[in-house]
Amino acid sequence: MSNNELVTPAHFLNENEQDEAQDEGISIVKIGPGQCLKLKAIARMGISKEHSKWCPVAVATYRFWPIITINEDQCATLTLDQKNEIVECCPDRILELDEVTGKIVAAENAYEIATFTEDLAMTQTALKKRAEDDDFVSCVQSTDKFVFSVETTGAMDAEEILKASLRVLKDKLNYMASEVDTLKDM
Repeated sequence: MSNNELVTPAHFLNENEQDEAQDEGISIVKIGPGQCLKLKAIARMGISKEHSKWCPVAVATYRFWPIITINEDQCATLTLDQKNEIVECCPDRILELDEVTGKIVAAENAYEIATFTEDLAMTQTALKKRAEDDDFVSCVQSTDKFVFSVETTGAMDAEEILKASLRVLKDKLNYMASEVDTLKDM
């Protein structure tokens, strides 16, 4: 540590996390008493298209929001074992069997974990009396809602990254719109 309070180890946390953190930061160099360090540094902002060291995102993913519909009338025709079979066929465990009513219900966190597997459709097809009967449960992708996740490396907050990327996208779309207008004028 330095006697100068402006000289501190590097922290890769925001101010809120830094107050709660146990680590004391990363020392770049250690100097003894009476020693000094002469340093010339250049700070340059870049984008990950130029070099990966400027990429603050570890993972960015999206998936469609599920629409889970339970057909109560069709489910009423099933035995308890058949209902259990439908609940158990979903590897994501998006369905549960209510022990009191004996009805199939969506799990509490079903909307966060549903991945739209074919297992549910195949099991229902096997349980239907006629192929043209309605499904007992349907899980389809919403066309107007999705879940977007951003995991950061810690260099920037996820919200900061999203706002910056939307600004870049807006600029690129504005540029493209102006180019299209230029082409129309030709």
